[in-house]
Amino acid sequence: MIETLPKTLACLLDGLVDYAGLFPPAREDMETMVKGFDDGLDHPMGWMLARVIVPVGKLDEFEQAAASLLPDDDTDDPWCLSVLVSPAGSDELEGDIERLAAFNERHCNAANGLALADVIELRADSAEAIDSALDLLPDDLFPFFELSSSSDSRGLLAALAGSEAAAKIRTGGIKPELNPSTADVARFIRNAVQADVPFKATAGLHHPLPNENPSIPAHQQGFLNVFLASAAAAVHRLNEGDIVELLDYTGAIEFEDDQVSIDGLVLGCEQLEASRGGTAISFGSCSWREPIADLQSLGYLPRLDSSD
Repeated sequence: MIETLPKTLACLLDGLVDYAGLFPPAREDMETMVKGFDDGLDHPMGWMLARVIVPVGKLDEFEQAAASLLPDDDTDDPWCLSVLVSPAGSDELEGDIERLAAFNERHCNAANGLALADVIELRADSAEAIDSALDLLPDDLFPFFELSSSSDSRGLLAALAGSEAAAKIRTGGIKPELNPSTADVARFIRNAVQADVPFKATAGLHHPLPNENPSIPAHQQGFLNVFLASAAAAVHRLNEGDIVELLDYTGAIEFEDDQVSIDGLVLGCEQLEASRGGTAISFGSCSWREPIADLQSLGYLPRLDSSD
């Protein structure tokens, strides 16, 4: 970790990105993706990376492509995976869970390369489906249930409240209709905070600040805003309109060791750390280089060398 970074910025960025190189718009092949993840872990900002995202149906392909790259010393940390599995309530989910157990058994042995699939992501459209999935899951798998960002999520969040589970919101996509409005994102954040359910985001968060993407076209959220707005919503009990204002804020964000300030709202370092652990966890991105480059361009991160 870069010692000169303000503590609040380091806290915000630590383990923030789940690498989803297989998915659009990058759509990398498996060999390119695993090499990209390996490069990311070796990068000076590699501590921003948390997990690599792999569909359960491509685990065999992942194992083949990553065989020479996975850590092979018992003292090394394993590659951590978040695996996309069948929807909650589906007949296929139990088989997916068994497949993950076999994967983890193989890759707890350094001779096979160290890897750990300890997180899953799955869609859920009813409280009953969530309950049935939770009944199936072993204690060593943590689920993120993808909920609709455009409909009222309060009932599904209530089903998750108090459980060892979290929600997931889709914050973008390659078609206009896949990009939720700022009001939809703000409503989800407020509902998740009120239900005390942590969440992750996926798609559309390549850039630190909100922006217009003409290639889709769509208005897209900024990851700094999403995670700071989530922390502020939890600490200051913001209403939906206040969260919208933070999500749309494009001014300077002041990161210091003991606090961060955005649009006049102040969060202490400990408050931000608590939010990263229990409110807004991470976001999936098909690029880890782009967020780093943007943070450097905005002056939040130093430019390390010509290759970064």
